[in-house]
Amino acid sequence: MLKSGIKRVLGMMSGTSLDGVDGAILDTDGEVIAGFGPSHYRAYTEAERAILRAALGRWPGDPGVEEVAELIETAHAEVMGRFDGVEMAGFHGQTLAHDPRGRGTHQAGSGAVLALLAGYPVVWDFRSADVRLGGQGAPLAPFYHFALAQYIGADKPLVFLNLGGVGNLTWVDPTKPKPEAEGALLAFDTGPANAPLDDLCLARLGRARDESGAMAATGQPNMAIVREFLQEPYFFRFPPKSLDREFPGLAARVAHLPDADALATLAECVAASVAAGFDHLPQLPAQVLVCGGGRHNRDLMARLAAHLPCPIAPVEAAGLDGDMIEAQAFAYLAMRVARGLPTSCPSTTGVAARVGGGEISAP
Repeated sequence: MLKSGIKRVLGMMSGTSLDGVDGAILDTDGEVIAGFGPSHYRAYTEAERAILRAALGRWPGDPGVEEVAELIETAHAEVMGRFDGVEMAGFHGQTLAHDPRGRGTHQAGSGAVLALLAGYPVVWDFRSADVRLGGQGAPLAPFYHFALAQYIGADKPLVFLNLGGVGNLTWVDPTKPKPEAEGALLAFDTGPANAPLDDLCLARLGRARDESGAMAATGQPNMAIVREFLQEPYFFRFPPKSLDREFPGLAARVAHLPDADALATLAECVAASVAAGFDHLPQLPAQVLVCGGGRHNRDLMARLAAHLPCPIAPVEAAGLDGDMIEAQAFAYLAMRVARGLPTSCPSTTGVAARVGGGEISAP
């Protein structure tokens, strides 16, 4: 177990949007952020995305999983080769299946393999311990969001909203002494985000995404579908709570709609589900800072602004890098694991008590 002290840690994230690997350096002791280092993005090729998509929902031992693990390890090793002076890395792996109340959670890729290749310790398998102790295993970025709130000097509650394949938010009270303190955090998955929009674009148009939400902006949302969607039991469950990448039945609801109207309806579902999540917050936040790829979708951001009762802006407005926050989070969490500090608590994942997840592999 490491003693306190600032280390140069590399964090890596490959999310449910299946676009590529983010790598970012963070200077941290696992409690405070001392500085941000360089970052690198390694996109997946279309062929690689096809391999990943084909393995979604699969568990260890299922067909195709070993191929995905090798792909993930190769891509992450390429990212690791872009950085010098790294003392430790945090490796999230690729989530293929997430069923915390059933079979558990499955992130493909081995940190032990990467430690051997890189020659320095790699912290990985962040979610399993939380799930074993009754937690959702997600979201895991909230402890880092707490550190970011303090880094930017926030003095009132705020929300970090991550729009990846799935949407999740973290309500932060930065006046609390530490992230596991009572009342410091509340976090949960809000609902689908980019995943259904991207999947529809790929299936119907052969495109990876609706760039900037341009097509959705020309469509008319079917509000009857949106209202029906908001009656899903998930939205009435108290947080913490988490979702898999696929939201059952959502794609089928818009299957009969023209392309633009289907995209507009899905975008409205995303925005409305985020707004529904605000009903669970202990206090209205002073602002919402948006990270993840969804913040580049102008149509979606406009819909969110219309739905939410407080100012909303990309995290860049606070001087942060919205493309790399998830990767930075796993650098931060890696350092906490190395120091024996908790990485989740009852108010972030629903785990029975605060827990430090993660496995450390030495080279």
